[in-house]
Amino acid sequence: MLALAGGEEIADSLKASAQIGDSVEHGAVQIRDSARQFIAFLGTKHHPLGPSPFLPAPSNADVDHQPIESRRRDVRVPETMTLPRPGYHSKVSKYNVVDATPFRRDPMKELAEACKKHDIKLCFYYSQAQDWHEPNGAGNHWDFPPNEEKVFDQYLRDKSLPQVEELLRNYGPIGLIWFDTPRLMTREHANQFSKLVRSIQPSTLINSRLGPGDDIDYRSMGDNQIPHTVLEGAWETAATVNDTWGYKEDDHNWKSPADITFKLVDIVSKGGNYLLNVGPTADGVIPEPSQEILRRVGRWLKVNGEAVYGAGRTPFGEELGSPIPGKKDRRGQQAYDVKKDWRCTTQPGRL
Repeated sequence: MLALAGGEEIADSLKASAQIGDSVEHGAVQIRDSARQFIAFLGTKHHPLGPSPFLPAPSNADVDHQPIESRRRDVRVPETMTLPRPGYHSKVSKYNVVDATPFRRDPMKELAEACKKHDIKLCFYYSQAQDWHEPNGAGNHWDFPPNEEKVFDQYLRDKSLPQVEELLRNYGPIGLIWFDTPRLMTREHANQFSKLVRSIQPSTLINSRLGPGDDIDYRSMGDNQIPHTVLEGAWETAATVNDTWGYKEDDHNWKSPADITFKLVDIVSKGGNYLLNVGPTADGVIPEPSQEILRRVGRWLKVNGEAVYGAGRTPFGEELGSPIPGKKDRRGQQAYDVKKDWRCTTQPGRL
């Protein structure tokens, strides 16, 4: 789950922040509708380290409700975001949800307790290399030196690796750490992370966006990317319910429940897992359109979940639609009606 303050509210909160004297390098009052300007603001190196009204806080989040809703929608593994803006109480950096926002609570601790209560696996997202707040982290080239001048090893040693250790030690069993944005990551760097994970929680899964390491559990496709054919090995598609990963109040291009259901079956039939992102608002509320989409997909899963959970790949290879009797394509092969596209999954001994 990714959360950013969206639309007009962010401009208002930035103005208020500037008026009370928060240190803002680029001038918050000038930041209005331009996405690029907003990104530049997020990347500034001067952030208030005390509670600040411009920093979003999940004041309306109901962490106990999320696992219950996951069960009701037949969603098996909730994953939550902790970075790039640390959404947990980190002792490594004061720029976190407890020390830098009015919230003053650790929602990840509360969510971990709720997941344990409802027997749901807790997984974390962690961006191990990209960090706009640190001079040696990847990504911020407007405030800090270019990548070739960064001391990236120092950033990993002093911040990234210690924060991963915090997540593994402080929140109970972790099903997965979903690493992302592996800029500047080498094989040696990736192996440092996988070695750390295995040393603390050996059963925690590691995805391929950690970087070019030797010890990963499965392949992460590109964002919203679904392969055309059946793939060998474990893999996953991460996708959005609309056009954005975080919350954006003017993005109403919601995918239909039918579209998401088809993508789910399509991915499973090719051997993959569907990781569907829902972006809550800045105060921790899942938008109602997202909830309704998930409820409707959940109702379908209640009836047809056997064809999804624990299901295997289709035995038919790439599926191109329904055969058109007596018609050949330009290569002289069987023609298919793609408007009647279909997918098939398997359980042991049966389709």
